[in-house]
Amino acid sequence: LTQTPLSLPVTPGQPASISCRSSQSLLYSDGITYLEWYQQKPGQVSNQFTGVPDRFSGSGSGTEFTLRISRVEAEDAGVY
Repeated sequence: LTQTPLSLPVTPGQPASISCRSSQSLLYSDGITYLEWYQQKPGQVSNQFTGVPDRFSGSGSGTEFTLRISRVEAEDAGVY
């Protein structure tokens, strides 16, 4: 998996997007594409998103995926 950009400075209230590209399709024989986004906040362990705020959205299929944040908040800081 290749994620871009590697670093993304964003002002609160502005949109942000992160792309992820796979070298092979993540579409499985059951017809479902499996890709999960995780957030690791500074000084904490990595967490799978639960109770995702509405400002987050994910899209993509096959080998190309995007995580979008419509209006970044300070609490969104971390490694994805």
